[in-house]
Amino acid sequence: MSTEYNRVFAQLVGVWQLVSSEFRTSGGKVIYPLGEDALGQAIFTESGYMSGQLMRQNRPIFAAGDQASGTPEEVHAAFMGYVAYYGPCRLDVENRTLTTRVEGSLYPNWVGGEQVRFYELSEQQLVLKTPPIAFGDEEIIGVLTLSLIHI
Repeated sequence: MSTEYNRVFAQLVGVWQLVSSEFRTSGGKVIYPLGEDALGQAIFTESGYMSGQLMRQNRPIFAAGDQASGTPEEVHAAFMGYVAYYGPCRLDVENRTLTTRVEGSLYPNWVGGEQVRFYELSEQQLVLKTPPIAFGDEEIIGVLTLSLIHI
């Protein structure tokens, strides 16, 4: 691996706190799929693994107080208000992409596949963007902005 790869990856290692999670449409609209006050973290390890979790604040609690006894509505709200996946990741410094081979995910369709994000990285801020996604007659790009909280 190149010196540049090692430098960038070393800068990525740590715990990153979510600042904002949004979708930007090709028409210029901004959508907050988990609310404007979403919570989350991304963790990148020196060994090349990542874990990312995002959630909507104030998701309804399960009345039964038991995860296995949630009503269909409670389970739906919990699932739709949370995004999580993990796996080994690699950088493409030239194209400024971060690719995670998904080993586990709340969304089962991602398991075994890859998630690609374009990255912008400074000393204290990480911005991750999805490739364009078809959204009706438009395209959307998911944008996560994160702030380094621990190395």
